[in-house]
Amino acid sequence: MRESNLEPIGADEAKELYLRQRENEVSESTIQAHHYRLSHFVKWCDEVEEIDNLNELGGRDLQRYKIWRRDDGNLNNVTMSTQLSTLTVFIRWCESIDAVQEGLNEKILTPKLSPKEDRKTVMLAPEAAEELLTHLRRFEFGTRTHAFIELLWHTGIRIGAAHGIDLDDYSSEMQTIELCHRPESGTRLKNKNEGERFVALSPAVCDILDAYIKVKRKNETDEHGRKPLFTSRAGRPSKTTLRDSLYKITRPCVYSQKCPHDRIPETCEAMEHNKASKCPSNVNPHAIRRGSITHHLSKDVPDTVVSDRMNVSLDVLEKHYDQRGERQKAEQRRQYLSNI
Repeated sequence: MRESNLEPIGADEAKELYLRQRENEVSESTIQAHHYRLSHFVKWCDEVEEIDNLNELGGRDLQRYKIWRRDDGNLNNVTMSTQLSTLTVFIRWCESIDAVQEGLNEKILTPKLSPKEDRKTVMLAPEAAEELLTHLRRFEFGTRTHAFIELLWHTGIRIGAAHGIDLDDYSSEMQTIELCHRPESGTRLKNKNEGERFVALSPAVCDILDAYIKVKRKNETDEHGRKPLFTSRAGRPSKTTLRDSLYKITRPCVYSQKCPHDRIPETCEAMEHNKASKCPSNVNPHAIRRGSITHHLSKDVPDTVVSDRMNVSLDVLEKHYDQRGERQKAEQRRQYLSNI
């Protein structure tokens, strides 16, 4: 039986209100991700089921959507879990504005993931990172891409944090980068004010940043009058621009002259303009972050230090970032216990 106190609203209008509500609560990338995932739900309501009022939604409708989304996108359990988790948050919000029945979100059943499925494992391996950095130091020393990747690998910071760094946030003398949450002028930290911190840099990374600033950095300001550390002709490059530069340089054929997929560069689609992301072996910024965190842990940096430096909780660190095998962990523990 439908609730009598519900107020009519369409799926698209509800989605737009939801995203506007969340704008000041979550990062821009989260908003974009929720927009993408919920667009499928809006399409299903409008075009598949012709539901023009969310008041009509029931548990069986959500089950039908789940089946449709899985088949329409040929999605695996991990992707389905992500999609349905976002839908659950959205439906819970819809309950708060009297758009759907109270408790409807509890009828969304996400796939049960095995421990292996529940771990995100894509990362830039330390061996590949060393080969990549060797190539950059030899052939692209001091370029924006080189400085950007050295900073990401050395610090494990998120791309959003790196994107928001201003020139004055870097101190060559103190060998630090200060990360600041500045939503009023277009740059945010994922964890907002709690993500603000100083990050120590090595002398070698400072040398690379100094070379970049002296030779390659463009003396530009962004639309808010700030001087970004990483610049483009337009001022502060977008995160998409920075991400694309990573896709291009992390194609193995570029930095190692080898293709693990036996492709011919002249005919490979990933070598075409703006299609570097089509390479199966290149990596995104988060894979560099995951590889950096694992590398720090492999070098016996205490997990509490890594947690503070990379601004990630110990639980999330262990579940999603630490890619060391159990044997490697045991051998590292042995070194601590050998003298007892």
